[in-house]
Amino acid sequence: MDTLCGSGKFGSKFWDSNLSVHTDNPDLTPCFQNSLLAWVPCIYLWVALPCYLLYLRHHGRGYITLSHLSRLKTVLGVLLWCVSWADLFYSFHGLVHGRAPAPVFFVTPLVVGVTMLLATLLIQYERLQGVQSSGVLIIFWFLCVVCAIIPFRSKILSAKAEGEISDPFRFTTFYVYFALVLCALVLACFREKPPFFSAKNIDPNPYPETSAGFLSRLFFWWFTKLAIHGYRHPLEEKDLWSLKEEDRSQMVVQQLLEAWRKQQKQTARHKAAAAPGEIASSEDEVLLGARLRPRQPSFLQALLTTFGSSLLISTCFKLIQDLLSFINPQLLRSLHTLFISNPMAPSWWGFLVAGLMFLCSMMQSLILQQYYHCIFVIGLKLRTGIIGVIYRKALVITNSVKCASTVGEIVNLMSVDAQRFMDLVPFLNLLWSAPLQIMLAMYFLWQNLGPSVLAGVALMVLLIPLNGAVAVKMRTFQVEQMKLKDSRIKLMSEILNGIKVLKLYAWEPSFLQQVEGIRLRELQLLRKAAYLHATSTFIWVCRLGPCLWGSGCPGMAGTQWTPP
Repeated sequence: MDTLCGSGKFGSKFWDSNLSVHTDNPDLTPCFQNSLLAWVPCIYLWVALPCYLLYLRHHGRGYITLSHLSRLKTVLGVLLWCVSWADLFYSFHGLVHGRAPAPVFFVTPLVVGVTMLLATLLIQYERLQGVQSSGVLIIFWFLCVVCAIIPFRSKILSAKAEGEISDPFRFTTFYVYFALVLCALVLACFREKPPFFSAKNIDPNPYPETSAGFLSRLFFWWFTKLAIHGYRHPLEEKDLWSLKEEDRSQMVVQQLLEAWRKQQKQTARHKAAAAPGEIASSEDEVLLGARLRPRQPSFLQALLTTFGSSLLISTCFKLIQDLLSFINPQLLRSLHTLFISNPMAPSWWGFLVAGLMFLCSMMQSLILQQYYHCIFVIGLKLRTGIIGVIYRKALVITNSVKCASTVGEIVNLMSVDAQRFMDLVPFLNLLWSAPLQIMLAMYFLWQNLGPSVLAGVALMVLLIPLNGAVAVKMRTFQVEQMKLKDSRIKLMSEILNGIKVLKLYAWEPSFLQQVEGIRLRELQLLRKAAYLHATSTFIWVCRLGPCLWGSGCPGMAGTQWTPP
């Protein structure tokens, strides 16, 4: 990198710790500012571009007519491209006249110019795809502004120290660039109008997130109006929003049914392909054991096909949040070792670490809330899809199947079992998140405590069998409770169907006694399950002691935990 920045009057080293760290007035070297700091937004946009283009290709909403806002964004992009190319031509001009600039003055304007041209083209492509607010470009312009703040300060301080501007042309073009990217960031925060051929929304109370911009979605500003209204007046049914189109049952159930039909077709093709080779001798069956069960369509695979992309997004949110939860303790440790314990440390070290801790906490909170919003919406859609599929199946089953499956079982499938799936979704990510957090916690605790951390790990390992036994017992209670609930609903259905005969013969006390007996046994099971729930909670709290530290216990950070 030092070679890229050259030498001489306009050359500098890539990194100088005496200038950037061990000083009361920190600054970055011109080489660092002109190379890596200028390339960060460009790297971000080029890395995010393939995934974003793939997303736009599959989520087109129709084009947006060319508005004044879109024209201004495009003009700013073209001006930024011209400023970058002006820097590049100025470098060639100096080369022609014998003032050989450093290679970075050729590379950086070229990279930035091509990236600005890409951003300008992306603005128009988003308009053609119906994007009203671009999160990718907002982040890009924000990075451009943030990365330009340091050169903004450095050039002013350098001019004051030297009493003159060493390179007036690049000094001018940089501040023009800074003003343009700042204006581009402000304009990117405004939302475009809806696509030209979009359906007219006649809903009297539409869901506000659908039309919200990127910043509104990020900070949940679209929810503020309802929160204020609920604070001032009791909420009523008319105050609630309508569901988003993609969250409604007709959309969710249809997607799940299509995935299920694909599973059925794949199973049928598999059976048809395996039919010619199914002739097996009795000797083969004796040697190989029982015949292999024929392949059945997988409802779990259909669920993953329908909701897998949303689960993947939630997994990314969870991964980032888990990693951020371990950064703050390390920053706190750095604050103590580098600043508090060192009386000779510059004061800006403490401000820098404190600012990073605040920024990390804010990012962790934002990402965690996005994760919760995403995962609970997935759970609701999963429950909606399962209930819809079961209900449609219940309408077309034959009489022989109706005899095998009672109304109580079908109702329990739609009410209780579907709810279990919804309750399970927020904990799916713990399958990989909990081991990751435990390993990271053990690593950092080992650095601080040494072998003493093994005591807490040993206690956690010893409590696993006990916790597993409690979980197995609770599962047994749940199965028994479901059987009792099935029998109670079946009995209630028979009572309601034969209510005339029941009233005629005055059998109410007898049937009431039967229903109350079943309900009493359910209450006994619920009481036992509550005792086990309390035991499991006590065991978990006992496990908290050895692992309480900066970010909390492994597996608990960013998770609303309930015992199994």
